[in-house]
Amino acid sequence: MIICVQQTDSLTWALTRKKTDSDEPSKEKLNRVLTFFDLTALGTGSTLGCGVYVLAGAVAKSIAGPAVVLSFAIAAVVSAFSGLCYAEFAGRVPKAGSAYIYSYVAVGEFTAFVIGWNLLIEHLIGTAAVAKAMSNYCDSLLGNPQRRYMTEYFPIHVGFLADYPDLASFVVIVVIALLVAWGVRESSFTNNIFTALNLITVCTVIVTGFYKANYSNWSIPKSEIPPEAKGGEGGFLPFGWVGVAAGAAKCFYGFIGFDSIATTGEETKNPKRDIPMAIVASLFLSTIAYCGVATVLTLMWPYYSQDPDAPLPALYENLDMPTIKIIVSGGAIFALCTSLLGAIFPLPRILYAMASDGLLFKFLSNINATTKTPLISTIICGVFAGTLSAVFNLEQLIDMASIGTLQAYTIVCICVLILRYTDNSPSIQDNITKSKGITVFTWLNLSNAKVPNSDTQYVSRALIFIFSVCTFVFAISLANMESHHGNTRNILMIINVISLLVLLVTLFMLGRLPTAVEDLSFKVPLVPIIPCLSIVLNVYLMMELEYKTWIRFIVWLICGLLIYLFYGIGHSLEGNKQKIQLNTIQIKPKLSS
Repeated sequence: MIICVQQTDSLTWALTRKKTDSDEPSKEKLNRVLTFFDLTALGTGSTLGCGVYVLAGAVAKSIAGPAVVLSFAIAAVVSAFSGLCYAEFAGRVPKAGSAYIYSYVAVGEFTAFVIGWNLLIEHLIGTAAVAKAMSNYCDSLLGNPQRRYMTEYFPIHVGFLADYPDLASFVVIVVIALLVAWGVRESSFTNNIFTALNLITVCTVIVTGFYKANYSNWSIPKSEIPPEAKGGEGGFLPFGWVGVAAGAAKCFYGFIGFDSIATTGEETKNPKRDIPMAIVASLFLSTIAYCGVATVLTLMWPYYSQDPDAPLPALYENLDMPTIKIIVSGGAIFALCTSLLGAIFPLPRILYAMASDGLLFKFLSNINATTKTPLISTIICGVFAGTLSAVFNLEQLIDMASIGTLQAYTIVCICVLILRYTDNSPSIQDNITKSKGITVFTWLNLSNAKVPNSDTQYVSRALIFIFSVCTFVFAISLANMESHHGNTRNILMIINVISLLVLLVTLFMLGRLPTAVEDLSFKVPLVPIIPCLSIVLNVYLMMELEYKTWIRFIVWLICGLLIYLFYGIGHSLEGNKQKIQLNTIQIKPKLSS
């Protein structure tokens, strides 16, 4: 009992305490109205935005050429690994909060707060970036009236801010926030309509694209490329496989919308079935759309002549198809609206989940009695995201849009590994006698244990930790190898080879350990290969980000840590509940004596 009290008072206990099923009977609940169709439309609409109408042309023009199709396919595979891990967690923990709740259940409170805080910046900046792109797109179609007027009368002469305040993007975000605050059924219905229009637009592009396709555009020789075009070596792979890989890294960010599905656990009618299925379905539809648009885009017009800002309207203008241009331009606006709704939709849900657990200020968890939505959180998110969109450039916003996502994906994959190797059924005895100490037989599971026990659980977590550390070493050395030469490059190569060997050995040892026998609606296949591959790829992409992004991320993280240390750690609902339980246990022996 003394040990328990000491553990209760320790900071380590506070940081690692895990969430249990502690729903408050008197607390107002979110409205369960969403179906599989609604969730698939939400995920697809969130994903199919800037990627289809801007990213495909930009990557094709100067990064991958016609092989942008392969870049999207590779990015889809990488995203699918994380998507599968999200899908399993959604079936395990059907609550609002996405990766925040998942990590709270599997790892502990401190990790959960960090992930939730990172998800907030991911979706805030994602919302601001989509609104900024939409404002720039509409302003360009109208001849840039806002840009000219605001630059002339209200210029901003600050180096790290935009050239002028973008009021249009602020207004758009506030309107969408009000729609989300109005009610989940109403916002979902609007999202379904916009997503349908988006898919019709994509189908129109693909059909007209194959009708106007010129297959010679995939095999243009270098001699026919204008010198000023910078078209590489020509052909299908004008920039080589390096360009395909670089394009895949850029295209990856077009697939980050599916995690908005995972935040709807308390508003879905059948979350354990519908959320995993919707994640897989939205990723599949998005991949088909991306690859289809990238294919016809590079078949209809030479890759080196693509417009990187608005490729589709420029394409139909060049092909003298004004009617299709109007249809596609209108569809693009609806698509960006859908993407904006999908970006802002998870924000108040994450705030609601963290505030409900006491880690953020309590008023953020209030549910409006009329709309059955977290109204205050939604309005605050809309105003804050709108302000970011109004005062920052699109490039500055995009710089921060990925790092929180990649870290959240990495933690989710680690959590899947932890839970798969956890001893969930201590009453089940394996045929092999449990050893008194952990030996090489345990590390390699030479006894062929079929059910996890305390020894194999300990070994698995040690191996997961080793794998995670070696992944960072491998990713850092690999990301810096191209920029160094001579002895430094040789040292990085040696580190790279050694860390890769350790990763392979660790992966083999994990594969030898027994996994938990669980009845889940969806399980990640090929564990531990798929989660481990996802961890490596996500960490590598994080290391490819520039140092300014890391500085901004660290500043945001420090602000969050201060809130947690001075407020969250003392107001944690889970912490207070466990303290009451321990005090009750201590009082009972005293009463009996």
